[in-house]
Amino acid sequence: MRQQLGDDKVVLGLSGGVDSSVAAVLLNKAIGKNLTCIFVDHGLLRKNEFKEVMRDYEGLGLNVIGVDASEKFFSELAGVSDPEKKRKIIGKGFIDVFDREAHKIEDVKWLAQGTIYPDCIESLSITGTTIKSHHNVGGLPEKMNLRLCEPLRLLFKDEVRRVGRQLGMPEHLIKRQPFPGPGLAVRILGDITPEKVRILQDADKIFIDNLREAGLYDKVWQAGAILLPVQSVGVMGDERTYERAVALRAVTSTDAMTADWAHLPYEFLAKVSNEIINHVRGVNRVCYDISSKPPATIEWE
Repeated sequence: MRQQLGDDKVVLGLSGGVDSSVAAVLLNKAIGKNLTCIFVDHGLLRKNEFKEVMRDYEGLGLNVIGVDASEKFFSELAGVSDPEKKRKIIGKGFIDVFDREAHKIEDVKWLAQGTIYPDCIESLSITGTTIKSHHNVGGLPEKMNLRLCEPLRLLFKDEVRRVGRQLGMPEHLIKRQPFPGPGLAVRILGDITPEKVRILQDADKIFIDNLREAGLYDKVWQAGAILLPVQSVGVMGDERTYERAVALRAVTSTDAMTADWAHLPYEFLAKVSNEIINHVRGVNRVCYDISSKPPATIEWE
């Protein structure tokens, strides 16, 4: 990378995930102060994630610019239900914010990304059919007139984690489960509102916290809650309720190309369900997704 980049300045978009974090630490080790990282908060991260991840990055010695762009994204996503349109809007919004911030840095020549091999496969299959648009594959370099640096492009997730360990990164960051670039927008089926995001953040936090407490977090590849576009009748005390349903999704995998649903203990699922229904305002039903990939993808959208 030192040979490729020389003394050029590089800008990198951080997402909070393993891939972009490992790419940033790798580049920081190679070129130091010539790397500037930008972390855009689109308002669709997990609960408290922006502040927690910013602390992690600063602890790693990275030069990071944090940008709260949540109002912009909520405004542009208002009324949009189609999953591919949501991905495109978030991708374009990210480019706009990133481009604005990157132009404040003088003499940037390269854009670095944490793209890994499965991202490239899903964005363009062997037959040329798009499975899903990935927010960090294409788009930015053409708009910004920058050369592209993707140090992890040929690696799978487990290989990326091994690189992170070799670089001495903290285990809690290396073991972070995959999280979609568009964030909770693709875990909210239907249109996006701040209230729906609040509901999903609260339900998701209960699920993830319980996985950690039960020693199950490291045994599943990816887990999260999904807010379904349906309401159902329930009972709270003597009152009838008509509230939202949440689905829990947890899978086991080695590379995300295929995945099996995680066979979590019934007692665990019952505990999580009770906590979500009792503590998350607006939810009265919890389901568990037992679909494998293929035919289902890991994310619902």
